Amino acid sequence: MIRMLKTPDVVLLFCLVGAANALYKQWIPDTNYENKTNWDKGAVPCGNDIVQFSARRQVSVFVETTHAVREMRLPVDGEFILNSGAGFYVLAGQEPGCGQGVTTQFKDSEALQWFNPALWQVAATMDDLQHGNFLFSVHEESVPCKYDDVVFKALSSFRVDTSSSQSSIPVKSVSVQGKMFDSSSEFSQYLSSHSGRLQFHGSSAVTVGNSGCSDPSGCECGNYVNHQRICSSVTCASLNCKKPLLPVGHCCEVCGAIVTIHYATGFNLRTYRQRIHHLFLVLPKYKSIQAGMSKVFKSQRLMGIIPFGSSPEIQVAILDGEKGTKSEALARDIVKDARSHGSNLGITGAEFQASSGSSSDQSGGSAGMVVGVVFGVLIMITFIIIVVFLIRKGIVQMPSMPLMPSLSSLKRNSGIGELGGPVDHGFDNPMFDKPDMLPDILGRHGTDTTNSISMTQTGVYFVNPVFDENETDFNA
Repeated sequence: MIRMLKTPDVVLLFCLVGAANALYKQWIPDTNYENKTNWDKGAVPCGNDIVQFSARRQVSVFVETTHAVREMRLPVDGEFILNSGAGFYVLAGQEPGCGQGVTTQFKDSEALQWFNPALWQVAATMDDLQHGNFLFSVHEESVPCKYDDVVFKALSSFRVDTSSSQSSIPVKSVSVQGKMFDSSSEFSQYLSSHSGRLQFHGSSAVTVGNSGCSDPSGCECGNYVNHQRICSSVTCASLNCKKPLLPVGHCCEVCGAIVTIHYATGFNLRTYRQRIHHLFLVLPKYKSIQAGMSKVFKSQRLMGIIPFGSSPEIQVAILDGEKGTKSEALARDIVKDARSHGSNLGITGAEFQASSGSSSDQSGGSAGMVVGVVFGVLIMITFIIIVVFLIRKGIVQMPSMPLMPSLSSLKRNSGIGELGGPVDHGFDNPMFDKPDMLPDILGRHGTDTTNSISMTQTGVYFVNPVFDENETDFNA
């Protein structure tokens, strides 16, 4: 199929003012005829060459100018999108300077994945995108987020595999060949067209019309659900730094530094990103540094142990080669600037960690710890007050506590030995038995026994009939 590109479509129709923190993500690969990297010989075919497209592959090829060919073998299902004045023709003889002619194969583009972060370019504005002023992002945010505007180059065609574990890939808008789609129905109609089916393929459908990020402090990207798919196409390099760091949303550990910014009302992520760029990143000493800024959610732990929620933070990931020495200097500059001018920027605290093992004084972290401890104490006090209130109202009853054995019960149970058996008291002596047995004994032995036994306050003793207590001495 050959489709002529209409003149109005060539003009890039981007007179847009994006949401406060929307980014533009541009797809890098193309299926353009004039792109020499799309040919297996590394050069655009000339008039003496045979041009071959795989018969079993689907492809949409953009042709910008006129080309001479010796022969062309086309696929079963494909299209040429011809720019104004573009086309093909066959020479009657040999084209000078073209050589003897070879068979040139158009490369396969089936394996180009939407969730490959290396295939996207990120910019803060459309103007930056056109002028090549790209931003560095962690891997998750290199791929289009749900608040982003997706751009495919105007004079270009492409083929991208959108397969993922989700049924759809939501974005704010998609621009194809200079036309911007932000209406779900209109873009669905384009996807069902012949060009749409050739350019987008895979198990997931790209959907547009998602609202932009309206929070000045930024919005979470949302690509964490595809983290494994994104990282499957990333190859991590070996590192030589002392303590590699892993930024949130990144697939690989890095040598560099991570700055954490704590913010309050009045903080604007886009304004702060521009500030860091103009204050530091334009300096010659930081020319080799890559710095990515994003909003992340960090889990909060009471006293560093008990999780009780998450809080938003601004993460500044700084990468600097293999050693990461310059990144630590930049991190210190950013923290110093945040502490000096934070009140005017809506920043409440800042700290950093570096792959060299150095870190800031963690004042922000200490403040967070104090807040966490206070918060935990308040929760405990509130819980105790509620329990006491419910007990007094009779809604909750205190469980009965087991009674401790009394001393008397211990005495009654003194017949139990240490090994659980009865204690052996020996034989019973009727004369020295328990006091409560004496009346019975006395009654059984009559008056004689009564006369021979005497009871006093100090005890019981026998009366010796031979001994006369009135005698005071003995006669020999």
